[in-house]
Amino acid sequence: MNPQTFFTGPDREKIREAIAASEKLTSGEIRIHLESSSKVNAFERATQLFAQLNMHNTADRNGVLIYLALDNREFAILADKGINEKVPEGFWDMVVKEMSDFFKSGQFADGLIHGVKQAGEKLAAYFPYNALSDTNELSDDISFGE
Repeated sequence: MNPQTFFTGPDREKIREAIAASEKLTSGEIRIHLESSSKVNAFERATQLFAQLNMHNTADRNGVLIYLALDNREFAILADKGINEKVPEGFWDMVVKEMSDFFKSGQFADGLIHGVKQAGEKLAAYFPYNALSDTNELSDDISFGE
């Protein structure tokens, strides 16, 4: 599958808007990355991309990456140290399960939006937005691999 054409323009915009809305409540950063496939498991690939996308460079180490390998039918959520130290154990596994339920019924955009909102709520709880110092450190657009 071609990751560039996987979502319609309106779906892509809804996802970008969900990221922007979530980030207005937090100093955290959320990114989504799609690729056709990966030669390694989704979590390992997400770990590689986390560094490539500069997710580790957020001031509070509170970046969250949602990665999808379309042909592999795999995805992973990878969160940086700052937010991982705050969320309850099993939180990301719960979000993955909920997103999987959307994906199983073909609701990929809705599943991603749900994951973004869940991540955004936790980020806002532990890293609230500060109008004096917060900037959007990373793009809200979906990034794509091959």
